Amino acid sequence: MRYVIRGTAVTDARSPLLQLDQSVVVDDHIIRWMGDDDDVEIPPGAAVVDGSGSTLVPAMVDSHSHITLPGGAHWIGHISDPVGDLLEIAERNGQRLISGGVRWARDVGSPRGLDPRSGTERAIALGVRDHWHGHRDRPYIRAAGTWIAKAGTLDGMIEVADGDGLTAAVEAQLDEGADLIKLYLDGPDPDTSPFTPGEVENAVAAASARDAKVAAHATRLSGTQSGVAGGVDSIEHGVEIDAELAADMAERGTYLVTTHSVWNSWQTFRDTTAIERFTGGADQITARKEAAYESTNVAYRAGVSIAGGSDFGGGSVRAGHLAWEVESLVDCGLEPWEALAAVTWRGGDLLGEPTAGRVERGGPADFFLVHGNPLDDPRALWRIWWTG
Repeated sequence: MRYVIRGTAVTDARSPLLQLDQSVVVDDHIIRWMGDDDDVEIPPGAAVVDGSGSTLVPAMVDSHSHITLPGGAHWIGHISDPVGDLLEIAERNGQRLISGGVRWARDVGSPRGLDPRSGTERAIALGVRDHWHGHRDRPYIRAAGTWIAKAGTLDGMIEVADGDGLTAAVEAQLDEGADLIKLYLDGPDPDTSPFTPGEVENAVAAASARDAKVAAHATRLSGTQSGVAGGVDSIEHGVEIDAELAADMAERGTYLVTTHSVWNSWQTFRDTTAIERFTGGADQITARKEAAYESTNVAYRAGVSIAGGSDFGGGSVRAGHLAWEVESLVDCGLEPWEALAAVTWRGGDLLGEPTAGRVERGGPADFFLVHGNPLDDPRALWRIWWTG
């Protein structure tokens, strides 16, 4: 476990410039030294890796994921699959994340079931998180419980009737070990938020009292407004954000967690499936994508903190394809280094994990090497050939 990467370029995703001709010394999964290649001292017994022509990138943070679900064109139907099947899917997803350069995953909702390992009935991802703890061949997980929604919204969620039920459900999720809370702010009525700002605020206060953050699924303006006014920590998806709301988010420090690769994956289904939702709804998908891109651009120009997620499993994207989100964010108007920041250190900040999405001396050796320069061409993030 002692090795030296020599002659690589390095990015910290904080500027458009690479540091060239760098070396990194790793021992026992810790970065012991970083600096100019000419100054490196090779420790006895260390393997030497030729990193020339490559860029060393901080391991990525997928800020919107669903570790127990497979994705694909039938993603919704898998929520009701047997627990054993979902646990097997999680193992495959964990492998794909590591090989895809993702070391951290923020799970924002999983089906509820009886975990055969612990004998506990709760959100399945919580058991996966506990099972993977301490295993470097799997990502680090921070997990919400099961989605909390207004009664009559969607099957597979924890349904509540009112604000009191919402707060009680938040407390119950935390009692079961959730790291964060996921509210579903798209309700049965598309023009009305399922919960008022006051009800959301009470739920956020209950979570904050126990040092937990609150994420809010919101694709409609009404729910997004209610979530922001109620003090949630992040808006997930954010398909409808206007300039006034973006300014409010920036002032409050509310994150936008984007999932644009979902719309792009839907567009690929037009050619790869015969499902009417995709073949017959092409115009609607394009309109939804354009609205989401515009909302992200509005938020970006307002100074909103943006973290990127793939929505794998809970959406149609597959695990390990977070590079697609970086490309999408560039299409939204972000510079490539800013898009990379959204899936590295900004995701770490959202998680409250000081080492996530960063490479620095004394920190964990959580990085990967790609062929090429991702600050010039984000597609380089698909060309991974080494993972730390």
